[in-house]
Amino acid sequence: MRIRLTRRLLGAACGAAILTCGFAPAAFAEADVQVAAPATAGVSAEGLARLDAEMQALVDQKKLAGATTLLARHGKVVHFQAYGVQDVTTGVPTTRETIYRIASMTKPITGVAMMILWEEGKWKLDDPVSKHIPEFEGLQVATAGGGTEAQAHPMTMRELMSHTAGFDVSAGYDDDGLQDGDLQAMIDKLARLPLAVQPGSDWRYGPSVNIQGYIVEKLSGQSLDQFFATRIFQPLKMDDTGFHVDEAKLSRVAGVHTYGEDGLIRTAGEVRPAPTRPPQFLSGSGGLFSTAEDYYRFAQMLLNGGELDGVRILKPETVELMRTNVLNEGVTVDLYGPSQDGVGFGMDFAVILDPETAGTPQGENSFYWGGAFGTWFWIDPTYDLVFVGMIQNLRGSIPGAGTPPMREISPRLVYQALTE
Repeated sequence: MRIRLTRRLLGAACGAAILTCGFAPAAFAEADVQVAAPATAGVSAEGLARLDAEMQALVDQKKLAGATTLLARHGKVVHFQAYGVQDVTTGVPTTRETIYRIASMTKPITGVAMMILWEEGKWKLDDPVSKHIPEFEGLQVATAGGGTEAQAHPMTMRELMSHTAGFDVSAGYDDDGLQDGDLQAMIDKLARLPLAVQPGSDWRYGPSVNIQGYIVEKLSGQSLDQFFATRIFQPLKMDDTGFHVDEAKLSRVAGVHTYGEDGLIRTAGEVRPAPTRPPQFLSGSGGLFSTAEDYYRFAQMLLNGGELDGVRILKPETVELMRTNVLNEGVTVDLYGPSQDGVGFGMDFAVILDPETAGTPQGENSFYWGGAFGTWFWIDPTYDLVFVGMIQNLRGSIPGAGTPPMREISPRLVYQALTE
């Protein structure tokens, strides 16, 4: 997969993730993933051994402190491994239960929360956003000459769900303190600022999903953490996922790492520790902690068409809508710079429209996202598989910033391992 760089986004995406992480305590029976024989799911044991060897080599070469990876195919987990250490300063080994800051992998969870409410008729794709956030009524749009103009059409909920509502990239709000306070304070600040571009005209990775989190609270009458817990995490037995970490689990939280001048991994000691109480700002964009197992359960639910272990979260057609490209003609995903060819965007997911053009072995219609600390996942309905990878590096998702290109390495090895 070809990934490129946009300087403007980087610091904001990583910084926002650091400042907004949080996680709710678990109170439910732990889900226990059973690992099946690879051959029963059309996967080569030899191919998985190569995946293991590559992950271990990155640890041995001090390119990663540690990692947790999980592959499931045809509903069977065939690979679930932990490598290295959670923190190079303590030497505590990484395990399958290691807890990670998943940063922007929070976004698809917020998207599912939104679509639960969509199924309940609480909002429609073509609703003006101002119908649900009156403070956004009549927002102006900045012009090149320093002035403003009216919106060509009112920004819609469809556009808000696909980063095309007209808001700027995160770095465009560095001086505005959007996360200094609660979600209502963020809305009040955005209501005083012009949009960066006309709605629908450009894909910009900014505050859209935090705004969705606010809408979830408003339409449900619950705080975002309560809605996540009762409507998603508890039903799916995602016992280690939330906005803060119970004190009894702090020893399982991975430390955040970076690279020295020698290019080798070292601790990034300046990152604030995991909170043990709910943060004031519940970031639907980047606030969650989770484990590989928990996120796998979320992803497998989506691959199954909205259901897992007899529990239905969404209807199959709703999941299909989430992974359907909704960008206007000529609008492209450009997270890391020039447009990512062959990639579209649905409801809080990027979507592989043309694998050959995108330069990836992933199947057509695969949908995915990642986090600023390097966590990544994809869901492939064509090959019927889910992959979840967890690492914990500052700027871990940025090409050329030191972290190995995990989002290229893992698909190559996974698809080489398929035998059918």
